Amino acid sequence: MSHLTRGLAGLLLAHALPAATWLPPVRRLTPRLAGRGEARHVALTLDDGPDALSTPLFLDELARLGCHATFFVLGMMLQRNPSLGRRIVGDGHEIAVHGWHHGNPLVTRPGRVSAEMRRTVRLIEDVCGVSPSWYRPPYGVLSAEALFAARRDGLRPVLWTAWGKDWTASATPGSVLVALSRGLGGGATLLLHDSDSTSAPHAWRAALGALPGVVATCRADGLTVGPLRDHGVHSARTSPGHP
Repeated sequence: MSHLTRGLAGLLLAHALPAATWLPPVRRLTPRLAGRGEARHVALTLDDGPDALSTPLFLDELARLGCHATFFVLGMMLQRNPSLGRRIVGDGHEIAVHGWHHGNPLVTRPGRVSAEMRRTVRLIEDVCGVSPSWYRPPYGVLSAEALFAARRDGLRPVLWTAWGKDWTASATPGSVLVALSRGLGGGATLLLHDSDSTSAPHAWRAALGALPGVVATCRADGLTVGPLRDHGVHSARTSPGHP
């Protein structure tokens, strides 16, 4: 193997190595990245919106339940639905970055992840009047470029400790609750979707239908459900030493 080939292989390995955190055993070894937080709190996070069809229903249901969440938005969806971005913030929820498109960072041409992350941050600031604190990569797949760009933009990467598997056509409120139940406890970060923009059509209905059960289960155990900002996991913007 030539020096050039070894060098390229090393660069590819460095680029892809952070993606290993997608694997549950690796996430368990990186609790802060997974979103493991305060023992009496559960972080509720929603990906892939805002969607004009579904997101308002999630906002209405969260208001009825009396709890807040962190919405990881796609830039292209926020660009289509700016009023929903403003409503998310206006209703007291937290807005965060999921990227511009839902592309896998590992197979995206160099520079695109960085540029689109910056573009999404700027759009959130312009539309919603707030600076986001969190970044979750599409598919939960991190790359070296994504980590560098997140740090540049003052974002802390965070994945999840439990997901509802609510993106399939066969998902139901009951199946979502069962999938979450394995990790539904104090300190958990839950992943659901408020849009079917990258899922099976109308798959969001399963997550919406599961919300009352998720919140009721947590509250029955004496746990508070809320956004990441209340989870005891400091963002890059609030960490000591961050400008």
